[in-house]
Amino acid sequence: MSMASLKKTYVLKLYVAGKTPNSSRALYTLKNILENEYQGVYTLKVIDVLKNPQLAEEDKILATPTLSKILPPPVRRIIGDLSDRDRVLVGLDLLNSSLGH
Repeated sequence: MSMASLKKTYVLKLYVAGKTPNSSRALYTLKNILENEYQGVYTLKVIDVLKNPQLAEEDKILATPTLSKILPPPVRRIIGDLSDRDRVLVGLDLLNSSLGH
C-alpha cells in the first residue's frame, strides 16, 4: 500500500455562477491552498450553477461561490470568495489535520 493511500483524501465541491470575479477569485484561492497544503490528497469538483441548476438545488446551495467539504465528515460549507485563507482552513476543518505535519 502506498503512503498516499494512507492519507486522508479531501473531497470538495465549489459552486460558482458563471465566470464572475468572485467565482474566479474563489477558484484561484482554493486551488492555491490545495496545491500548497494538500497536493495529491484532494478531489475538487467545480459546479457552475447556471449550467447545472439541479445540482445546486439538490445540495441546497443558496449563494455562490459556495465551497463544500464532503469528505472527510463532517460536511462543512463556506460562502464567499475564499479570500481569507485562514477562514477557509478553519471553516473546512483543514487546519487541525495539517498541524500534524
